[in-house]
Amino acid sequence: MAEQDKVILLGIWGSPFVSRVILALKLKGIAYEYVIEDLTNKSDLLLKSNPVYKKVPLLIHNGKPIAESLVILEYIDETWKRGPKLLPHNPYKRAQARFWAKFIHEQIFETISLVVKTEGEAQQKAINDVFDQLNLLENGMKTFFEEGKPCVDQNNVGLLDIVFCSLFGPHEAQEEVIGIKFMVAEKFPVLFSWLMTIVELQAVKEILPPHDKAVDVIQFIRQSALKSLPIPHDVLVKHTTI
Repeated sequence: MAEQDKVILLGIWGSPFVSRVILALKLKGIAYEYVIEDLTNKSDLLLKSNPVYKKVPLLIHNGKPIAESLVILEYIDETWKRGPKLLPHNPYKRAQARFWAKFIHEQIFETISLVVKTEGEAQQKAINDVFDQLNLLENGMKTFFEEGKPCVDQNNVGLLDIVFCSLFGPHEAQEEVIGIKFMVAEKFPVLFSWLMTIVELQAVKEILPPHDKAVDVIQFIRQSALKSLPIPHDVLVKHTTI
């Protein structure tokens, strides 16, 4: 890696926020050094480089830190012109991509997290909310995609595809742990087709966690939340090959 273009990524295993940055770097063909963080004993590099949130992912490009996964994705797209363009050239389409990516990132992710971490009435409410949110996303994608159908390949993967995949790529592991199938083809045909297309891309296959390891992580997150115990750090980082 040339010194004048040194890229370091700080992350943890199993994080959808980290995986979306890894996928963007891979699609762009960017060489980088991957540093596994211990979030129970955060490194001086993380604390110094991201003093506001003290979280991963954190991208460091030539000594300059960039925090927050959506911000990092846009930085990657603007800095490295090779590979697929992550945001559309058209201003309106670009705004729509940002809007729906933020909706997935802030709304759907948080609600699915509640499904994983709760039970009983609280979980049922979260489940209902996820289906409502997916219905909104389904309708939104019908107008976002040309002719209402996703057309994604290795050469045109965008920021919205990456964010969607980072959450629902391991959908089978999520379904196994919580016993609920969200990606139902009959109910959400556009979202289902979109996801099935993305997960077949070679770059995506290379970064998605193996099913059994994803199940282990989600199961531990659920059990820890239900017991009100901190998530064991070794569960998150015991598998460091992504």
